[in-house]
Amino acid sequence: MSQQAIVEIHSQLQKYFDALYFCDVSKLNDVFHPDAIYINATDKPILKLDMQTYFAMVSQRISPASKHEARQDKIMSIHLLNDQLAVAHVECAISPKYFYDALTFVFDHGEWKIMAKVFQYQLQTD
Repeated sequence: MSQQAIVEIHSQLQKYFDALYFCDVSKLNDVFHPDAIYINATDKPILKLDMQTYFAMVSQRISPASKHEARQDKIMSIHLLNDQLAVAHVECAISPKYFYDALTFVFDHGEWKIMAKVFQYQLQTD
């Protein structure tokens, strides 16, 4: 089971990266659990959003793809904690920010879904 879970989470992470690069809310909807939370640990006070608010923000962005920005997304690690819980650490860029994400996955109704996105970002410098 564990190797299959890693493969499935990896696939979800690729959809996640595609969704951010293309600002594709339908893909985000495929990878996030409906009750997921979004936590921006860089902002003070810490910003917490529900998925409806987060998806609305993404839909208003100008996509990195439309600006022909080079993709800078990578999976740093996937840790399967048990057969229903995993944590992935990923990094990606949406100019001018570089993001460090801790994504908590749950196995729900036969699919791995992101239940919590907690992240920090830094401004990129050229």
